[in-house]
Amino acid sequence: MPGNLTFDALKDLAAKGEVDTVLVALVDMQGRLMGKRFHVSNFLDHSFVETHCCNYLLATDLVMSTPDGYKSTSWEAGYGDYTLKPDLSTLRRVPWLEGTVLVIGDLEDHHTHAPVPHAPRQMLKTQIDRLSTLGYEAMMATELEFFLFEKDYRTLQKEGYRELVPLSGHNEDYNLFQTTKEESIMRPLRNHLVGAGIPIENTKGEAELGQQELNIRYAGAMDCADNHTIAKHATKEIAWMNGRSASFLPKWAADKVGSSSHVHMSLWKGGEAAFLDQDADYGMSETMGQFTAGLIKYARDYTFFLAPYVNSYKRFAKGTFAPTKTVWSVDNRTAAFRLCGEGTKGIRMECRIGGSDLNPYLAQAAMLAAGMKGIEEGLELAGPTKGDVYENADVPEIPATLREATETLNSSAMLRAAFGDFVIDHYVRNATWEQEEYDRVVTDWEISRGFERA
Repeated sequence: MPGNLTFDALKDLAAKGEVDTVLVALVDMQGRLMGKRFHVSNFLDHSFVETHCCNYLLATDLVMSTPDGYKSTSWEAGYGDYTLKPDLSTLRRVPWLEGTVLVIGDLEDHHTHAPVPHAPRQMLKTQIDRLSTLGYEAMMATELEFFLFEKDYRTLQKEGYRELVPLSGHNEDYNLFQTTKEESIMRPLRNHLVGAGIPIENTKGEAELGQQELNIRYAGAMDCADNHTIAKHATKEIAWMNGRSASFLPKWAADKVGSSSHVHMSLWKGGEAAFLDQDADYGMSETMGQFTAGLIKYARDYTFFLAPYVNSYKRFAKGTFAPTKTVWSVDNRTAAFRLCGEGTKGIRMECRIGGSDLNPYLAQAAMLAAGMKGIEEGLELAGPTKGDVYENADVPEIPATLREATETLNSSAMLRAAFGDFVIDHYVRNATWEQEEYDRVVTDWEISRGFERA
């Protein structure tokens, strides 16, 4: 489902004084909404056509540093502009902010007006277009897991993030009484997102203290990624407005279960479920088998796009419902890929590798590329793995560190063919910078362990 507001409707709201602010946003490499707040009169007059932004927005890290080594932009090149063109089909109300609407835009080269190939939204568009040439449409859904904490972001920052106390003191997986304690945040979150045109299904408590899960109805791949990004943004803003904080860090404490972002995917053709064959084993069509075989064969290649930071890999641990092996299984939460909706038109494959920190555009684009490669190669899917996959020593491992995932990304011929060398080199630099920044840090663990005893 795209935005829920037309351009003409925005004009009417502006004339009535009901809207005065338009957020014009792009999606950065980290999956965040970046952009400008326009007065609605200016937006309606001319900024609905285009605006501009610094091209360093696709060459920074989480803390907005400006690393060297990017070919797309640099100090030497002067950090010029991109053209940001609002996609008016994404225009929507932002009910949790008074008088405000949002539109997501696409980036173009300021001089040639060609699409920016390494922009996350463009990378997903490219794979959607490739899939369309094969006659398919991808339907996707993501689950957002996160933690709620008692204190607000600024207070925690000033305290050095040392007093992180979850909002709930109990495991609240599916527990309706425990989750009632968080309804001051979760109820407005659900309602405001529906008001913004995001098809929310439900929220639930997850399997850790203060951990939540937000589920959004499936949609086309681009709408799914837009919905995910807006929902994550809204979660942080609504928590902040209630004096709390929400964190999508995959592993905030060594003794706590991490947060994931499972991705469900299926292909459709002519309005029919292309993954379904009632006469085949498990109801899986040949297309689904080939697509899934591609997901599995190339899982190590694209793990970086599912786990983009050093912390992401702390989540992959035995007995935590986070996978460690690249196999598929039937309704088995110890596997990296889980068959859901067996034998129904809702049949789909769930990828359980991704953490709560993933960028949904990059994750979906990479998985679509892998699945299409499986179809193109006519790969045959091996049978499902049964039992406790954690204990299976005969199947491939998910990369265990960011360094390892960077190596598999850099050497992936499949991804280079799908996205181009320029794009993959760009994200390899993104990954190596993150590793370099981590390697420079002396951690509390090192000091505690070795200050006296080393």
